[in-house]
Amino acid sequence: MGAVAAILVGVFAFIMLRVTAPQMTPLYTDLTFEDSSAIISQLDSLAIPYQIQNDGATLLVPQADVFRTRMRLAEQGLPLGGSVGYEIFDKADTLGSTSFVQNINRTRALEGELARTIRSIGRIKSARVHLVIPERRLFQRDAQPPSASIALSVRGELDPGQIRAIQHLVATAVEGLQPNFVSIVDETGRLLASGAGDQGEGFLASSLQERTQSMEARLRSQIEEILNSVVGVGRSRVRVALELDHTRISETQETFDPDGQVVRSTQSREENSSTTGRQGGVTAANQVPGGDQQTGEAGNRDIANQSEEIVNYEISKSVKTEVIEAGGIRRLSVAVLVDGVYAPDAGGDMVYAPRTEEELARIRTLVQSAVGFDTRRGDTVEVVNLRFAQSPHGIIGEEEKGLFEFTRADLMRFVELGVLFLIALLLTLFAVRPLVKRILAKEEEAMPVLLGADGQPLEPAMLADHSGQSGLGEGESDGPPRIEWLEAAQAQGAMQVATIAKVGALIDEYPNEAVGIIRGWMNEAA
Repeated sequence: MGAVAAILVGVFAFIMLRVTAPQMTPLYTDLTFEDSSAIISQLDSLAIPYQIQNDGATLLVPQADVFRTRMRLAEQGLPLGGSVGYEIFDKADTLGSTSFVQNINRTRALEGELARTIRSIGRIKSARVHLVIPERRLFQRDAQPPSASIALSVRGELDPGQIRAIQHLVATAVEGLQPNFVSIVDETGRLLASGAGDQGEGFLASSLQERTQSMEARLRSQIEEILNSVVGVGRSRVRVALELDHTRISETQETFDPDGQVVRSTQSREENSSTTGRQGGVTAANQVPGGDQQTGEAGNRDIANQSEEIVNYEISKSVKTEVIEAGGIRRLSVAVLVDGVYAPDAGGDMVYAPRTEEELARIRTLVQSAVGFDTRRGDTVEVVNLRFAQSPHGIIGEEEKGLFEFTRADLMRFVELGVLFLIALLLTLFAVRPLVKRILAKEEEAMPVLLGADGQPLEPAMLADHSGQSGLGEGESDGPPRIEWLEAAQAQGAMQVATIAKVGALIDEYPNEAVGIIRGWMNEAA
């Protein structure tokens, strides 16, 4: 009993400590050593209990203090994320700093802020950013563009869309930086973006590949949405193969219309001239004023008229520039696999039956309308009916099994309930049950109390004296003596024995209720 009591005290003490202990919740995860040391120092100053896991990468605090602690740490600018941001200008003394030091601090702050922003994206555990910003010089004609390199530690893999999003995020944060000058490398050394500065074939190919995957997913979802209403959810499989045109065409046409003449300008010119020739010589008479000017023979006289007209015509012209970007659909192929029909037979069992050709033709028509089927491109749509390896009932059974999936918290709760039940069972078997048996055994072994004629209990000596007396009166026979009080005592004892036996039977039949009654008596006694 002492050992059982010691074990029970220890178990109850463990349960009390376990119940009263605060539930610890992660405050921060994936911390660097610098951030862990700074946060632990702040937690010690705030007198907040904490636990360290994963070599300092994870800190646990009581669940009730999580949000309050995060706000208190945010006031101190923690966690820093292993990088320095614009807070570098809050503590530095800029009075004696040179322009070179200020430029270095600005670059460090910009790199730290970009690294923090990139870490906020899903699937990215850590990031480091390096910026190369050329110095501006006076009278420099050719300026070198800035560039950036990023090292990422990711969970899983990044798709091309996320990689280009990081490039554009960094490019728009740095003045003069172009997305094609941002290089990205993951923790395994795999090149995610070259950053060579060309957006030629490689960039176009990645963009077209992303567009192909997006269009295939969109078409597949449209087809599955229609088929789920016809054949049932999960009873069809759809695959779409899309071939895009990677050719980019730029065409310029210039057309002249000779019939569409329009007078643009008109210029007219008319010239008249006359010439007279004399045959006589020059004399003093015809040179003197008032002299005979007509002396001599008349000469020849020439008259010329010239007329010129210039008319400028404008011929109508049309210029057409057409650019056909890459990414057009060159060919489309769709493969659709549908399951048959399941119907109960005479015995109630589900029997498989294939679908009719008419039904398959209707499904094919629906799919062609959904994807924009074009025979001129050579599109193909194939609808095949085959029996699936798993029947619909098997799928439903698997879904029902999900109801018995428990989380870690549920399992811990079940374990606690099991421990409590085990403790209650041990307490009942090794503490309550022996105690009840001992009490009942003492009552059975106790001698019945004999009462005298006056109703007072008799001592054993008095019983012996009475038994030694003859007790015979006058006129009585020599038979065995009769003692009325002894017979009454025997009857009372038999009644008590029967009552005790009945109580024992009730206890054997209802042990839990008996234990509850005894506990009530013990509490009342206490």
